[in-house]
Amino acid sequence: MSALLKVENLGIQFGGLKAVQNVNLQMNQGELIGLIGPNGAGKTTTFNMLTGVYAPTEGKVLFDGKSIGGLDPYKVTRQGISRTFQNIRLFKELSVLDNVKVANHGLAKHNVLSSIFRLPSHFSGEVKMEEESLAFLKIFGLEGFRDELAKNLPYGMQRRLEIARALAAGPKLLLLDEPAAGMNPQETHDLMELISFVRKEFNLTILLIEHDMNLVMGICERIYVLDHGQLIADGTPAEIRSNPKVIEAYLGEEVTE
Repeated sequence: MSALLKVENLGIQFGGLKAVQNVNLQMNQGELIGLIGPNGAGKTTTFNMLTGVYAPTEGKVLFDGKSIGGLDPYKVTRQGISRTFQNIRLFKELSVLDNVKVANHGLAKHNVLSSIFRLPSHFSGEVKMEEESLAFLKIFGLEGFRDELAKNLPYGMQRRLEIARALAAGPKLLLLDEPAAGMNPQETHDLMELISFVRKEFNLTILLIEHDMNLVMGICERIYVLDHGQLIADGTPAEIRSNPKVIEAYLGEEVTE
């Protein structure tokens, strides 16, 4: 099976600091993979290189057979990669529905001219976009809040909205940066079920950064471990759980079921 995402010797340097170096990872279609490590290990920096926020200073990022390293974020999104952020980044003054429609706009078939001249394709496109956006809200249990400002949603629902918006862009690969951050145990359990559901429902490949080890060990098939900007281990949850380097660098003790 050819890899959907292949990262070869990826790295970035800020001044004299090598924040990430020699990262190699591979994801096949449909996999759900975790990326873990202590704070400051380089996880989000790696995400930023995969999504165009940072341009790598070394190495390659191949997505669906094409080189995407250094592309602008909107071009990466058009290639089929969407993400959420460690700190929620919603359009807080827009409604819940409009937050999803913003992402859906990238898939719209009508263009600027049809909008300016109010052509039939503009109206049909807008109707379709609203229907599709409402469908995403329903999947995430947010349809009853469609007209609520995003900033007024409870924290857990804002997380759900951010994932819904990412999915509305029609990705093949979804990157989730600490989606359970700030959630209580019940919200985290619900999130696990939601991630598993959207993976199957949308035939997604998912790369997940998360500190909640029960979540990571519970849903990921393989896990990569970063420490001080370098990969120190990769393998199944069972292999990672018992890896001495991982225990020393991050876990501190074996994770119990």
